[in-house]
Amino acid sequence: MAPSSLLCAQCACYVLAFLFSFAVVVPLSENGRDFRGRCLLFTEGMWLSANLTVHERERFTVQEWGPPAACRFGLLAGLLSLLLAAAHAWRALFFLCKGHEGSFFHAFLSLLVSACVVFLVFIAGTIVSVGFTMWCDTVTEKGTVPHSCEELQDIDLELSVDNSAFYDQFAIAQFGLWAAWLAWLAVATLAFLKVYHNYRQEDLLDSLVHEKELLLARPSPRGAFQEEKSAVI
Repeated sequence: MAPSSLLCAQCACYVLAFLFSFAVVVPLSENGRDFRGRCLLFTEGMWLSANLTVHERERFTVQEWGPPAACRFGLLAGLLSLLLAAAHAWRALFFLCKGHEGSFFHAFLSLLVSACVVFLVFIAGTIVSVGFTMWCDTVTEKGTVPHSCEELQDIDLELSVDNSAFYDQFAIAQFGLWAAWLAWLAVATLAFLKVYHNYRQEDLLDSLVHEKELLLARPSPRGAFQEEKSAVI
């Protein structure tokens, strides 16, 4: 793949990573506001019967809210991915417009940054996916409740929070995190190919310079003939 093609592909992947990261930051921010700073990831609770004068019903009670760091980590990972994708997309677009391929150092730096973001977004996606699955298992009692996790967002759980969109918010956030992870993984792969291409190109240039030096240091056949003729005389 030509260097310009690599740069175009990288620019496209950065734009995709930016869009997917935006799909992470917005719903997680809205959920944090709706739940008043409480994190539903890894939340523990149960359904309890409430004896009322008219009828008896069950009410979901939270025993312990999830650690706020779990939700914050996903939000910060999405925000970092958003900012880095925007910055690198602008830089790649600038290089494309100027016709500049970038140096070996820039290519190696892009590889390191993309590899770190791949690892960070993977951890965030795992935390959000596992934590949200545990919340759904808790709120549905692993399927024994007549309502699904998605249907429960239409029911007021009376937790002093706005739970009217929690399922949609975390479903979009999960999709955004894993899609952004795939985009950054593609960026890291392209960055590795670019580093390898630059390394091979510099190695080729070094070989050409070395061959040039050998040719300059080697005496020409005519000069050698003149030297031999002078020695005979």
